[in-house]
Amino acid sequence: MAGLFGTDGVRARVNTGAMTAEAIVRVALASGRWFIDNNPEGRTGRPLVVIGKDTRVSGYMVEAALVAGFTSIGMDCRLLGPMPTPGVAFLTASLRAHLGVMISASHNPFEDNGIKLFGPDGYKLDDRIESEISDLAAGSIELSEPANLGRASRMLDSVGRYVEFAKSTLSTDVRFDGLKVVVDCANGAAYRTAPDTLSDLGAKVVKLAYDPDGFNINQDCGAVHPATLAAAVVAHGADVGIALDGDADRLIIADETGAIINGDQVLACLTRCMHEAGTLTGGGVVGTLMTNGGIEPFLARLGLSLERTRVGDRYVLERMRERGINLGGESSGHILMTSLSTSGDGLIAALQMLNILAKSDAPASQVFQVFTPNFQKLENLRGMEREILTRPSVTEALAKIEAGIDGKARTLVRPSGTESLIRVMVESADEALLDATMDEIILLLKKEAETSL
Repeated sequence: MAGLFGTDGVRARVNTGAMTAEAIVRVALASGRWFIDNNPEGRTGRPLVVIGKDTRVSGYMVEAALVAGFTSIGMDCRLLGPMPTPGVAFLTASLRAHLGVMISASHNPFEDNGIKLFGPDGYKLDDRIESEISDLAAGSIELSEPANLGRASRMLDSVGRYVEFAKSTLSTDVRFDGLKVVVDCANGAAYRTAPDTLSDLGAKVVKLAYDPDGFNINQDCGAVHPATLAAAVVAHGADVGIALDGDADRLIIADETGAIINGDQVLACLTRCMHEAGTLTGGGVVGTLMTNGGIEPFLARLGLSLERTRVGDRYVLERMRERGINLGGESSGHILMTSLSTSGDGLIAALQMLNILAKSDAPASQVFQVFTPNFQKLENLRGMEREILTRPSVTEALAKIEAGIDGKARTLVRPSGTESLIRVMVESADEALLDATMDEIILLLKKEAETSL
């Protein structure tokens, strides 16, 4: 089972590859064995694993397989039920568990599922630990004696604990009275936590996609389909709208006009607020290769810099921890605020943004648009094998395109780490150049794909 982990844990179509019941048991056996044997935080008492999930119908099967694996090596299991990924990270540390597990395929459709692992400190695992777990999964794993088998129990107040944690990231005097907020829960893990939190804080909440049935997660809703949110904000005359994805670690905002505020604008807005408050550390923020270049002049005017990493919130977080930076994010809406949470948290990011809006006399369309972005276009080419990008003919052609634009545009062509597709991004201050470059790259890749047939 080498190469078990991708850019965000283990993920596959259900009942294939790493998402069969047998493979999931192996993941539990290997990860549990690693944390029992290494115990990086020096936990005492019976080994404990905390398990949360989103609302996919396959979550029942994945949860049962994980419990079978963990209990067979002597780990007790605390089952949280539907819970945002950041809630699992929080409760892993809060409950002093050896290990935390989130069952989710994030923004993917219901047919997929996945497993995200958190260490006892509530942070995602680094590459070294994931590699060692993969090695363990491929071999023989020592099981528990019958008298030492683990036990499983459900935690009935997990939602309430996470809601209280989320509210604690704001000052106790903060309320959102007078704000009308549309909340798109993506029929996912935040279908209770997000509306409950905002209602507790006094907001008038209009709920969208809050009735999961196991199949409708991310279906024409949530952070990956923000048009649904935008239309609802305008229709209800709301001040603002927030959309989360299936496991609620992403945030996309719609202002009162229905315009979409992506993760780059959220990052810039939080940067300015934290910089003015003196709470920003590290002299800058962390983004990715996808982060819109228009943010860099804005940061420079504040005396701050942007550090770019590979695409993936785990890489953003790694750089933040290396450099002592406490704010980072991705265009897709992953926002990481390590002074508040160990994981990207769509709800906590939304609370910080709503706090900024509540303190302002201006509408969201003015408050949240803080820099002028370059033109940027993203195309997802589905059904295209990643090996195309390794062909000499393709690498040479892409290099020629890059040389031809002579720094007037920025391109990024990469395979997705979570889905079977190739992503093409082009950015430029010149929209005509952007369109021409995008067309040239897509034509190149489609021709290469045809030669594979």
